[in-house]
Amino acid sequence: MRLNYGTLAVALLFAVVFATHAWGKPWTVPHIVGLAVAVPSFLLFILARVQLGNAFSVEAKATTLVTTGLYSRIRNPIYTFGALMILGVMIWVNRPSLLLFYVVLIPLQISRSRQEERVLTEKFGDAYLEYKRHTWF
Repeated sequence: MRLNYGTLAVALLFAVVFATHAWGKPWTVPHIVGLAVAVPSFLLFILARVQLGNAFSVEAKATTLVTTGLYSRIRNPIYTFGALMILGVMIWVNRPSLLLFYVVLIPLQISRSRQEERVLTEKFGDAYLEYKRHTWF
């Protein structure tokens, strides 16, 4: 597993900006729940990105089949924890109307994961199908 400095820089920038805005806010139920969802999701999102290493790409392509770490249980932890992180931030800002964002986000994530599945199945065949049988989303 190779540390991706770009990912680390973005993660630290996000954490500093979020912490700056979170500091001084009243400890209301939405703020507590939002942080309780967003912070662990953010950390797991970053872990998933680091574990993906050089196999990460913006476009669906198959270079390496990553099946260890978070990927041993979840095929798309970046999508899963990214969506949970966004949900936590939406709860934290206490704007229920932002949940409409999920009407667009979830179908896009499902469509993208299906496209990636096709590419991975073409490249890795039975190995990917076996991996898929033992993992969630």
